[in-house]
Amino acid sequence: MSVLQMQRISICAMKKDRKAILKDLQGFGAIEIETSKAGGDGLTKMDTLEDRQKFEKRISVLEQALDVLQEKTPEKTSMFSSLEGKKLVEQDEYSKVVADHVRILEAAGELIALRKKQSEALAETVRLQTQKEILRPWLALDIPMSFEGTKAARVFIGSIGSVLNQDEIAGQIAEYAPDLSAADIEIVSKDKDQTCLTVVCLREEADRMEEALRAAGFAKPVNVPSGIPAEEIQKIEERLDDIRQEIHKITGEIIKKSDERSSFKLLSDYYRMKVQRYEALSEMPQTKQTFVLSGYIPAKLAGKISGYLNEKYSLFVEVKDLEEEEEAPVLLENGKAAGSVEGVLASFGLPAKGEMDPTKIMFIFYVVLFGMMLSDAAYGLIVSVACFVLLKKYPRMSESMSKSLRMFMYCGISTLVWGILFGGYFGDVVDVVSGVFFGHEVSIPALWFIPLNDPMRLLIFSMLLGMIHLFTGLGIKGYMCIRDKRYLDFFCDVVLWYLLLIGLILMLLPSSLFYSISQMTIVFPPALQTLSKGLAIIGAVGILLMSGRSSKNPGLRIALGAYDLYNITGWLSDVLSYSRLLALGLATGVIASVVNQMGSMAGKGIFGAIVFIIVFIIGHVFNLAINLLGAYVHTNRLQYVEFFGKFYEGGGREFHPLRADTKYVDIKEETK
Repeated sequence: MSVLQMQRISICAMKKDRKAILKDLQGFGAIEIETSKAGGDGLTKMDTLEDRQKFEKRISVLEQALDVLQEKTPEKTSMFSSLEGKKLVEQDEYSKVVADHVRILEAAGELIALRKKQSEALAETVRLQTQKEILRPWLALDIPMSFEGTKAARVFIGSIGSVLNQDEIAGQIAEYAPDLSAADIEIVSKDKDQTCLTVVCLREEADRMEEALRAAGFAKPVNVPSGIPAEEIQKIEERLDDIRQEIHKITGEIIKKSDERSSFKLLSDYYRMKVQRYEALSEMPQTKQTFVLSGYIPAKLAGKISGYLNEKYSLFVEVKDLEEEEEAPVLLENGKAAGSVEGVLASFGLPAKGEMDPTKIMFIFYVVLFGMMLSDAAYGLIVSVACFVLLKKYPRMSESMSKSLRMFMYCGISTLVWGILFGGYFGDVVDVVSGVFFGHEVSIPALWFIPLNDPMRLLIFSMLLGMIHLFTGLGIKGYMCIRDKRYLDFFCDVVLWYLLLIGLILMLLPSSLFYSISQMTIVFPPALQTLSKGLAIIGAVGILLMSGRSSKNPGLRIALGAYDLYNITGWLSDVLSYSRLLALGLATGVIASVVNQMGSMAGKGIFGAIVFIIVFIIGHVFNLAINLLGAYVHTNRLQYVEFFGKFYEGGGREFHPLRADTKYVDIKEETK
């Protein structure tokens, strides 16, 4: 079993030590706090919401400061930065940052203030540019925009929303106010949208002139300065220069603080860990002098952690097995090889209580099926080497990424093996290159057979592999029945199905149907033929009578048995699903061969070689990518639907210990 055994750990200690104990437990990252069984009279829980909000506010300040630095001085990262993982920081460096937290928080606040100041300056720049654009049509105006005339004359400054000349404007005024005296109309500028103008009339006719102008579509400018437009634009230019210098100065001050980036990250993670500890603190029952902590711990770590705590603190630690009805969280441990597919299992569901962890068995079938679907030695070598190099180059990548790359590395090795067995090296590139460019076709023989030349052979093998996969799943179900001492279930739900299926297979092999598919003639002795029929009949009758054994009604019992017996069609469907091994394996080889043929169409010579190389690279990169995805998806499907469908339901709860869940760095803990 690769599901680690869990125990319940209970700690009772002095209240003054609770924060230090939580910090140590967070460093171990091995206890999931669950205090439902730790309550009692006289025990209360501490409200830590205010403290958590205070720490979260500081985290927000530090994150905003990091955003400012990233905006102005982006951190240089490589294209593989997502694989680099978190930086490992020594305890001394971490302690220095924590001790200097007041200054660092002030620096973060200054950065935020600088960005706010810069944003305000940029907003003013936009406002001034807008004002400048509004004034631009009035550059030829040599009087202030606010000027309204003298005692004897009234001046109107504004625009009409259409393109007009002086006569047209005068005509429209005369149309609306024919009795007005002559007015002086001067066009300042015009464009496709408007005509800017000034109109001068006698003071006593100002009201009627204003009505006439309004009727003609005249409008006064809004939000413009009162001075002469050219002078106002000059002032705006000067102010814009000042703002640009101010923004440049602020940017320089921000860049000077880029050295604080690592401190911001470290302190941000420090407060994250404090939030996590205070969340745990709020769950712990306590009195005025003591506190109680309870939770789940892997049995193999219980002795080490309890010993460490007893040695360092004055407390009481109790470790005991879980109660019968208690459902523990699930933590898997399968080693590096099999553990690489734990993510695939977790995507379906972790083992529920009483279920077996199928990871190690699934790993074997997973890499075999994956390699058979991709089935090209060159592709397998590329995938496995690329994953191996990345794993070695980036040892601190996240655990989930590391598992995924290891899984693809093992799948690549499997693909390499299947490729050698099937004679696939970038499809038939050796044949094509030797025949086109060297005039003498050379090929690397398949160690077993070439699927493109004998697809039915591969189909038969695929279905055989599928039967082994399905029978293994049924066998795991039988193992769990025996382990739980459910012997009747083992006989009725496993043995009877084995008898029926084996009997039907033995009846199929010597039949004409099997011969028409495989072109293989198989002859069994009469005794074996009789035995196969007997096995099938015993299995079918047993399933018919025993599948509905939970019902006392004979009619319903037979009906349930008949329904379960009908599931033989499901087995047939499951076996046929493994034909996808043939389909994807052939697809890889066919597309690769087509790419090689397309590349060779330009013939030999320098031009032909260049064309071949270009087509070869593009085509095979595409083929590798699309078939790598297809192999991954369909291998998962064969595990989830066909294999797990025979014995596995999942639904277990993942183990979530109190740990230092940081964002930027990992703190190198002192050896405990």
